[in-house]
Amino acid sequence: MTQHNVQILDLPDEILLLVLKKLDNIDVLYSLLGINNHRLDVIVQEKIVTDVLSFVSISNLTEEISPISALALNRFRNGILPKIHKNVKSFIVESDSFECILGAATYPNLTQLKIFNLNKAFVSRYFMDDSPLQHIGKQQITDLILISNESNNEIEKIEYTKNVYATIFNFFTNLKHLSIVQSSIHDYPPLLLHNLSPITFSSSTLTKLCININDFDDCLALLDGRLKDLTILTVQISSIHDFASTSHNM
Repeated sequence: MTQHNVQILDLPDEILLLVLKKLDNIDVLYSLLGINNHRLDVIVQEKIVTDVLSFVSISNLTEEISPISALALNRFRNGILPKIHKNVKSFIVESDSFECILGAATYPNLTQLKIFNLNKAFVSRYFMDDSPLQHIGKQQITDLILISNESNNEIEKIEYTKNVYATIFNFFTNLKHLSIVQSSIHDYPPLLLHNLSPITFSSSTLTKLCININDFDDCLALLDGRLKDLTILTVQISSIHDFASTSHNM
């Protein structure tokens, strides 16, 4: 073998895997899996390529997200995900493709989800006991990141807490880490707890929480024992005036 006729398939498996790891694994799977090359089929199904799959891209300029094309999504659902489903540990998806991707296979080792474009309608559809995907959410998911695109304007905070935040806690019964953050263009409705029952937003498993809260009283409510194993708390307080007033009184 001379320097002039070396091709990528001439590389040892270990080197080829390192090369593929530098590339976008969604592109690798879409381009190389199932092209009638047994060696490539075996290599691209390795866990180093298939354990974390992101089906969104984020613009560096506008921070807008873009899902993969419908053609690619259909191929992943029907031909790729069923082959690699046992390796997948983490998905990054947007709400419109959530059911298509999560419903393509069983994913026995899936523990992490990051979902873009969260809203009340999505929670009402997929985070309920009759959800077609409850077998994954109820027990498997321990790490959950939700990027909300819900606007804070004209939303009743107490009802949103009951119907969205409490629903998330009730559905994901094995959560250890939960982060709910805003998109680049929306300030999402804050959590409001201090006038609600302590069981409204509670967990016996959560150790890390990142969330937008209404005021400092809600921060105190989070520390009243309803999250007994919590060790890390990161909050954004919507009402700074109430925070300053409460701090002064304390």
